Amino acid sequence: MYLLIGGGGHAKVILDCLNANKEKILGVLDDNPAIKNVNGFPVLGRVARAPALLKEHGSKLKLIISIGNNKHREKIVLELHSYNPIYGKVIHPSAIVSASSFIDEGTVIMPNSVVNASAQVGKHCIVNTASVIEHDCSLEDFVHVAPGAHLCGNVKIGRGTHIGVGANVIQNISIGRNSIIGGGSNVITSIPDSVTAFGNPARIKK
Repeated sequence: MYLLIGGGGHAKVILDCLNANKEKILGVLDDNPAIKNVNGFPVLGRVARAPALLKEHGSKLKLIISIGNNKHREKIVLELHSYNPIYGKVIHPSAIVSASSFIDEGTVIMPNSVVNASAQVGKHCIVNTASVIEHDCSLEDFVHVAPGAHLCGNVKIGRGTHIGVGANVIQNISIGRNSIIGGGSNVITSIPDSVTAFGNPARIKK
């Protein structure tokens, strides 16, 4: 049984994925009191209610942090760490995921995306709609690969980095931690930590 934390648009897509897999859904937590339900599922209260629900349902309850912002996902995971939550992972049935790949807890693999042979996807990542993670890629925790982005073979993405919509990264490139690759960019050289890069070819702007 799943509990989602975060009731925005990202949660709506995850709920669709869970429905497609016929998973049981308890509901959603969100700090915005104006949100009463998400795609017909009840908002059960603020995020601060998570520990009580974890205690009530025990090992039957799996969490997904359904927030697109990498830093916000990480912040909530850190806040809940002492409560020893169990995190699920969500893979839409239309996604192609190699049997030799590895998907860690809390990660969501969205519709029509591809994770190919020997790829490693860390904790609480988002592999968004129709994106491609090619063979031997490695994504550290809290990475978001936006819709339609393509990572060629043996690309390394550091913790907390965002790969923008429709971006392309050629093979054997490394992108550091907490960086942003702008939408539509073509990355042909490695990118360091904590920068924003965009363009064709992608260049560091900040």
